[in-house]
Amino acid sequence: MDEKFCLFLETVDDRYRDFVNQIHAYLTEKGCKCKIQTAKSGYTVSYVFNNNRTFATFLSRKTGMKLRIYPKQLQKYQGFLDSLPEKMKEEIKKSSVCKRLVNPDECNPKCVMGYAFIMDGEPYQKCRHMAFQPTLSEENNPFLLRFLEYELENSC
Repeated sequence: MDEKFCLFLETVDDRYRDFVNQIHAYLTEKGCKCKIQTAKSGYTVSYVFNNNRTFATFLSRKTGMKLRIYPKQLQKYQGFLDSLPEKMKEEIKKSSVCKRLVNPDECNPKCVMGYAFIMDGEPYQKCRHMAFQPTLSEENNPFLLRFLEYELENSC
């Protein structure tokens, strides 16, 4: 295992190390390259496809380790969002609105547009960088893995 990844793992809460290893193994087996950077708040570990599309990123935050997912195929399986735990849904609901979706003139034209989706019958337009960034937890982790699986299954 890469030395940088081992250093990152040392910063992960003991309760979630196995899960982080599981995600790392799964994504690298599926062809993602792992890119590790240090940031002010800790490590940023991104998984990137050959086409330079960032698929998911582990982020260290004061509130805990987060996994930001960039779902490109969300429309194909958005019904899955209804099954998420309530805390995870609340994080999504509280995330920033995508200015570019609401009014394209209010955002940088180079900004990659966010996500328009329906969750629990309600429409949302959320920023790509904030929408799907749940904190690792015993409750969230199985859903995070399933989210990644859905995205990969629908990307092929």
